[in-house]
Amino acid sequence: MNILYAASEALPFAASGGLADVAGSLPKALVEAGEDARVVMPYYVNNIKPELKEKMTFITNFTVPVGWRSQYCGVFMQKMNGVIYYFIDNEYYFKRDGGLYGYYDDAERYVFFSRAVLEMLRHIDFHPQIINSNDWQCALIPVYHNLFYKNEWGFGDIKNVFTIHNIGYQGQYGLDLVKDIVGIPPHNVNIIEYDRDINFMKGAIEVADKVTTVSPTYSREILDPWFSHGLDRILRSKQYKTTGFLNGIDTDLYNPETDDTIAAKFSARSHKGKQACKSAIFEEFGMPQYDIPLIAMISRFADHKGFDLVKYVFDEIISVDVQVVILGSGEQQYENFFQEMHWRYPDKVGFYRGYNPSLAKRIYAGADIFLMPSKSEPCGLAQMIAARYGTVPVVRATGGLRDSIVDAGDNGIGFTFQSYNAHDMLNAIRRAKGYYDNKSEWSKLVTRAMKADFSWGTSAKLYIGLYKELCGG
Repeated sequence: MNILYAASEALPFAASGGLADVAGSLPKALVEAGEDARVVMPYYVNNIKPELKEKMTFITNFTVPVGWRSQYCGVFMQKMNGVIYYFIDNEYYFKRDGGLYGYYDDAERYVFFSRAVLEMLRHIDFHPQIINSNDWQCALIPVYHNLFYKNEWGFGDIKNVFTIHNIGYQGQYGLDLVKDIVGIPPHNVNIIEYDRDINFMKGAIEVADKVTTVSPTYSREILDPWFSHGLDRILRSKQYKTTGFLNGIDTDLYNPETDDTIAAKFSARSHKGKQACKSAIFEEFGMPQYDIPLIAMISRFADHKGFDLVKYVFDEIISVDVQVVILGSGEQQYENFFQEMHWRYPDKVGFYRGYNPSLAKRIYAGADIFLMPSKSEPCGLAQMIAARYGTVPVVRATGGLRDSIVDAGDNGIGFTFQSYNAHDMLNAIRRAKGYYDNKSEWSKLVTRAMKADFSWGTSAKLYIGLYKELCGG
């Protein structure tokens, strides 16, 4: 099958979150399974490393309709890990000095990108049977295909899959954008209209042939107003075409047996190097090392990640007799809080403000417990990476956390708690500490965690099955 995977970010080229991990890993797994899967993403001129840009080849250019005007579009190409990547180039939209998103004209930028993906198919030697579009930035691809392209030669047999990674970001804008930016005829505005606004994600849910989410539990949770951010009505009406597949991780990238960024290599057969990794973390953070569990948190600081729970019982967590290292940035209240906790407990708490991928790997390898108490978590990759490095997850049973982490009490690989409650989280930490104190049981738990299969192989097979179903076999 020919599959075009459309995403607003993909590793190793540009990333702001988990979508980039998926767009950099799933197509590779599809190719390894024998499919022709290719990725298309924006050419973020200032965000892609020069050594990666040097390997790109310019292949074509054309114009793209955006509202009432036409805009230049160039296409670059590069092959990496067996996957062909296409890059949509327009410096006005994608040459920015800051991050990938958060600009006043994001709606126009991704309207352009969505139309450009479809226009590109007229100019390249690749005819996809499936276009898998991801999140709100690509949500108009199935909408535009349905309105403007499906009756044209070469486009009629294309099937559209839309994947929701985080329903909290939907592409919601005022109706005044319809004519000047979105360019949809007035009699078709109902496709993207929702609650007296336009909503890109709603449009994709409306017209896509299949809608997927990044875990089975999340596909059910978003039918509930608690999780849906207002889209539960349209999702309930489209349940017949909605499903969820758990994401995987790149097990070559995250492999303690071959990882040169960590202090010592180790495996499920021998945990010896993990102790050296733990000692290296204490040295890096300037903390004394005690024979107690080291808890790690690596995350953006946001309420839905559960940091309000951590803040509420932090003193009690420390009283369990553990040490903690935190890496992250985000909401100022949490940055300030963890800095204060480091000052209050200098021998028990280490804090790194910001994100450092190499340090993150070293923390995954050196910690004993990984705390992830999310209020909502569509899939989550950190708990899988932690388990891969023998760091036992403590998670709230929601979304992908529920689907990936089975409690140690059921012969699983971590510790779970159900309700969004700070003391339920604290009890899970206490249970983990109890296991840690029994060195024999802890070693068995670490081994099970490291042997858990979080590769893309299983998920890729599920996606291939879905694609084949749409293509009639």
